[in-house]
Amino acid sequence: MFEQIRNIIAETLSCDLEAVTPEADLAEDLEADSLDAVELNMAIEEALGVSIPDEELKNVKTVGDIVRYLEAHQE
Repeated sequence: MFEQIRNIIAETLSCDLEAVTPEADLAEDLEADSLDAVELNMAIEEALGVSIPDEELKNVKTVGDIVRYLEAHQE
């Protein structure tokens, strides 16, 4: 799951794959703003069929948070 999310994040945010670690902060380390977060959520939904609701998205701070949320909410 992490590798798949890592690739989506690197492609969507146009950042180095090596920078995308479970501990990487989306805003601080990967320089994602709120628009990037929306685009990232859409890319994840398109690739995996799972979307993070807006009320949950504000609690997602790191790459690991995304992976944990998606693992917990997979069908």
